[in-house]
Amino acid sequence: MTTPDERDDAALVAAVLAGDERAFGQLMRKHKDSLYRFIRGYTGDAGEAYDLVQEAFVAAWHALSRFDQRRSFGVWLKRIAINKCRDWRRRRAVRQFFYSAEDIHQPGFDVAAIEQAPTDQDEDLARLDTAIAALPPNLKEPLLLSLTENLSHRAIGETLGITAKAVEVRIYRAKLAISQALESK
Repeated sequence: MTTPDERDDAALVAAVLAGDERAFGQLMRKHKDSLYRFIRGYTGDAGEAYDLVQEAFVAAWHALSRFDQRRSFGVWLKRIAINKCRDWRRRRAVRQFFYSAEDIHQPGFDVAAIEQAPTDQDEDLARLDTAIAALPPNLKEPLLLSLTENLSHRAIGETLGITAKAVEVRIYRAKLAISQALESK
């Protein structure tokens, strides 16, 4: 059963394919926040998340003619975002290997950080972000789709190409790993 949002998305996609480029802007405005939340959770880095959101929308634009309009645009877009996140993770691993640095794009001296001391809540959120970002992709992806998008296990399974039961198990394992990571610090 399609929701009104999915029907709206299908109409917008059809409009884009018919030549109305502004309709893609509407799709972007509609999906950018949820896509950002998902990618931010995946990377643990706000700046990288913004870049990856842009990359996902560019890829969606180029692949729009291959979009199956019987499917959910949001799920299709999340699939593209997952692939962009995986590519980002591979590039980052290669950089770390060759340069022995965690990230060559580390921000420099930040005056604002000195002026505002982090609170305990900020530190807890940072630890949680780090724990989520450290999860392997097979655990991170279903967890983030569940937390940021409030998708059902069935919908997450459809997005990732796995069963709903596998989603349930992976979310459980992700939560367990996060809990253990937070306890060890």
